[in-house]
Amino acid sequence: MNLQLTKPICFFDLETTGTNVAKDRIVEISILKIFPNGNKESKTWLVNPEMPIPKEVVAVHGISDERVANEPTFKELSKEIYGMIKDSDLAGFNSDRFDIPLLAEEMLRADVDFDMKHMVSVDVQTIFHKMEKRTLGAAYKFYCDKNLEDAHSAEADTMATYEVLLSQLDRYPELENNVKKLAEFTTRKQSLDFAGFIGVNKEGEPIFAFGKHKGKTVDEVMEKEPGYFGWILNADFPLYTKKVLTQLKLSKLNNKLS
Repeated sequence: MNLQLTKPICFFDLETTGTNVAKDRIVEISILKIFPNGNKESKTWLVNPEMPIPKEVVAVHGISDERVANEPTFKELSKEIYGMIKDSDLAGFNSDRFDIPLLAEEMLRADVDFDMKHMVSVDVQTIFHKMEKRTLGAAYKFYCDKNLEDAHSAEADTMATYEVLLSQLDRYPELENNVKKLAEFTTRKQSLDFAGFIGVNKEGEPIFAFGKHKGKTVDEVMEKEPGYFGWILNADFPLYTKKVLTQLKLSKLNNKLS
């Protein structure tokens, strides 16, 4: 089965210095771009993270400080990477909870105005967990009857993720071969930022999804406690969360002025 596409979709995978979206950095990124006509384009970059890679992380993906010492930084690669994905939807394995939030952080740090207003994302892990509840290696064996060699190599994981999604579409007739429908199926909960700090209530209003104001609308909190906005901007929150909150505040201000 081939993916039915109305626009390109980029499968991608990251290897990183750790799992903290706000603080950790990319050390390898691999992208497999699938076009509506079936053509494919792939690219893998090693990245100098400009910070030490912990030994326990090197033990997982095998990418050491020495290996990336002479590689370009993400900022140096950002325009090329963004040029490859900007007209596409995105897909990955656990991408909604980790890879996309971290990619967004790296883009914003590199002064690339990354936004997903015109993109949707398909998290192949969510399909797998909803249907079978296992891991990428097990998914690859289960769906494709292959052993995943070079696990935790971004390129191997990216190719495996793409093959798993095609096999999932073959196996489950209830899955619609449509990227937007797959994105809806893999969405765990609705949030305006990747990290899930700003959610949406039943009325479609932005709400805080954490802390002392959890469940309250952003408008209500900004009205009663305007200092909360400044605290978030100065605290250790992801850049994309801060961007979304700033957009909400500016939108409210413009509505008052109009």
